[in-house]
Amino acid sequence: MPRIALSILCGVALALSFEPYALSPLLPVSVAGFFWCVHGRSLKQGALLGFVFGVVFWHVHIFWMRVVGYDAWLALSLFMTLWFVLLGFSLAAVSRLRWWPAWFAVVWVAIEVVRGAYPMSGFTWGRLAFATVDTPYAGWLPWIGTNGVSLLVALSASGLAWLVLRFLPGLGRPRLTETTADAAAGSPVPDGAVEDAAGKPAGSTAGRAHVGTVAVLAVIVLAAVVPAFVSWHGEDAGTARVAIVQGNVPGDGDNLLAYHQEVTRSHLDLTRELAADVAAGRAERPDFVVWPENATAVDPFRDEELRADIRHTVEDIGVPLLFGGIVDAPDPDEVLNQGIVYDPGTGAGDRYTKRHPVPFGEYIPYREKLGINRNFSQLSQVPRDMLSGTRTSPLRIDGTTVADAICFDVAYDDAIGDQVRGGAEMLTVQTSNAFFIHTGQIEQQFAISRLRALETGRPVVVASVNGRSGFINPDGSVAAAIEPRTRAVLQDVVPLVRGVPPAMWVGPWLGRAAVVVAAGAVLWALLPYRRRRIEPAAAGAGAGRVLERESGA
Repeated sequence: MPRIALSILCGVALALSFEPYALSPLLPVSVAGFFWCVHGRSLKQGALLGFVFGVVFWHVHIFWMRVVGYDAWLALSLFMTLWFVLLGFSLAAVSRLRWWPAWFAVVWVAIEVVRGAYPMSGFTWGRLAFATVDTPYAGWLPWIGTNGVSLLVALSASGLAWLVLRFLPGLGRPRLTETTADAAAGSPVPDGAVEDAAGKPAGSTAGRAHVGTVAVLAVIVLAAVVPAFVSWHGEDAGTARVAIVQGNVPGDGDNLLAYHQEVTRSHLDLTRELAADVAAGRAERPDFVVWPENATAVDPFRDEELRADIRHTVEDIGVPLLFGGIVDAPDPDEVLNQGIVYDPGTGAGDRYTKRHPVPFGEYIPYREKLGINRNFSQLSQVPRDMLSGTRTSPLRIDGTTVADAICFDVAYDDAIGDQVRGGAEMLTVQTSNAFFIHTGQIEQQFAISRLRALETGRPVVVASVNGRSGFINPDGSVAAAIEPRTRAVLQDVVPLVRGVPPAMWVGPWLGRAAVVVAAGAVLWALLPYRRRRIEPAAAGAGAGRVLERESGA
């Protein structure tokens, strides 16, 4: 029960490490506490502790999902908790191996990678790295990427847990476990002393303990100190003056679809006002203008009036416009969420299609087989399925190469990584967020946008309908921002950057390697675990047969 109680506290603490609370010192401590809870437990106990830890963390961390519906919030939280059940089970298994702190970190990252890809493109929220923007860990982002920083945080946490087990072995009155040999002799071994699959007590000499302590402390110190002296800087590629238009949503601010015409009109009017200010000399002319996702909720290529309004507005400002629009697909039951470049001379050009639509929010998986339209009135409010984009190259906007991401795309490594490796000089994030305007999701997503600036070494321009729009410097700091639920235009000069940081190559491969290595470690740990349970029974049966022979039976 004390471990269950501590797992609950650690789940809450981990959730508080993220925005909108951002109590970042709790990040390694909360994970270390959970690691301590699960270390040396049986597989069933590990799974149970993972469930307790996960169910608390997810229900607090994504409480913003309640605006979709409390049923959706509960369902998604419980589903994501299943991954933490697997996490607790796996950690309990590898805690029997030598160097278990390293295996703990690898297993954590492996679970992050897999749950961020499966099922249905996964759900990446809650990765440890997403809470590190304002911490010393952030300096590692351009070198080892999001996966690498999550690994570093988990390794720091497992190191803290190791130190506690090493120097406070009596803390919490640990349960006694038995090894194969000791079970036969009836000699229990204190929890934390068994560190390998064979059940041999580790740390038999003081020297080994001292080496391990120094190694753990060195990792923790280096994680905090090294980034302060080693930073990555790309090649200077000039600058671009960019204007963000945030049109706002009338009413309570959370029902964009009900006011979609007013929202589009607001973006048109603000851009024309900027054009008038430029013509009058009250403002400098930008190199291009960015509108957010869902700035137009109807197809601008099929709506004659809207197409004319966009054309005239772009001609007035005299520079390209990157706007977010909902575009009809060839199939009438499907739709595209796109960022579209509109040039004053050539009209519509490059487009980026959202790569990670939200399941059950922007499309309904297995709609026909599940009979969604007939049986689920809430889900039937998604009448058309949004298709996934496949673009991997950056957009070209008046000579500038731009990596675009639409809303939740920013939380997925592939959406941005492919475009940066393809030569993007800056990043844009087009998002709506109106649905979550009264929740912590706004701050969580903006923090992830800041992380992408650090990871790619490039400026990020965030354009939101009424959330948090702004300019983020390559070092992750916020250069300028528009307050949520306001109607405004913001301009700034952003530095363009060339060169691919190591993170764009190292990060993805670290994630893949973590999955393979973690799977192998868990399997390796489970084999002797099963043998330890079978061998005592076999030994007992053998003893019975000996007694039978001796009695002449």
